[in-house]
Amino acid sequence: MKRIMITNDDGINASGIIRLAKSVKKYGEVWVVAPDVQKSGASHSINLHTPFTVAKADFPVDGVRAFAVSGSPADCVRVGVLNILPQKPDIVLSGINFGYNAGSDVMYSGTIGAAMEAIFQGIPSIAFSEGTNDGYIITQMYLDEVLSEVMNMELGTDKILNVNFPTCDPKEFKGILRNRFVSKGFIFKDHYNCKELADGTKEYMVEGEYCENAEEGSDLKALFDKYISIGTIKNLE
Repeated sequence: MKRIMITNDDGINASGIIRLAKSVKKYGEVWVVAPDVQKSGASHSINLHTPFTVAKADFPVDGVRAFAVSGSPADCVRVGVLNILPQKPDIVLSGINFGYNAGSDVMYSGTIGAAMEAIFQGIPSIAFSEGTNDGYIITQMYLDEVLSEVMNMELGTDKILNVNFPTCDPKEFKGILRNRFVSKGFIFKDHYNCKELADGTKEYMVEGEYCENAEEGSDLKALFDKYISIGTIKNLE
């Protein structure tokens, strides 16, 4: 049986991390060390000059020990491995993220940053993400099947395994594609809306225009074509 540590960037109360913890209990001893609040977009950032807090947390999955951390997702992995767990975990799982982590978005993702920190600590890791528009439907239907495959893989510590579940009607779902590479494309073409405040300061807020821009064989192309995408990310390249 494995010692499994789970984290995310959506916060310890997010639906995805609860569903993931429930599904992986059969593989071993589960610990949750996750941000106390939403930390999306934190990438691989860590706290160096300010302290953060760690508190035991109530978690709605029996037998899971859980801790809420005021730091970043990568902080969660570091403090979990170095201080909280009695021994190093055998594997770190990050997710299930609300929203795809594929294409250019992997560079910004706290979910991916946490998984990357795990391999820095010498621990294999897998990131899980799903679409925001009812993406959980496909996740719930196929999560156990995917876990039975990836939890038995011989994973190294030179790259993370990255799993994304598509948003689609189950009747449109086409299957699982493996060995997907990270697309250079993107899901949203961003721009900034500007508003001038009373004191003359300008306030900017990002807004994205949805587009499907991806190469054949890539993670994004698989998702756009309604497949589960399984691929790897090495050093965020």
